[in-house]
Amino acid sequence: MEEADLRRILSSNIKHYRNLRSWSQVVLAEKIGISTNFLADIETGKSWVSSLTLVKLANCFEIEVYELFKPENTPNDEVKEAVKSVVNDISVTFGHFLNKISKKYLT
Repeated sequence: MEEADLRRILSSNIKHYRNLRSWSQVVLAEKIGISTNFLADIETGKSWVSSLTLVKLANCFEIEVYELFKPENTPNDEVKEAVKSVVNDISVTFGHFLNKISKKYLT
């Protein structure tokens, strides 16, 4: 693997995790204490990051540092997000169903 590959993967993953949270570059840059221009350079592969910035990014995204270097958008990550969404939808629907049953039969 070449450095260019690492930059591409890192850039893609930073954008991916940032977009999952619907954060702009401005918001993420403020959260980790870097300039928006520097973050844009990281996301385009023009600049590299320090180990401290990697730790700040991982903490901000609530992931481990190595996850920033996993091949981008792996199916497992997409599946996890889809499952979380379905579980949430089912929980909400089931909760409403239980409330209706409780009101009908227990009041």
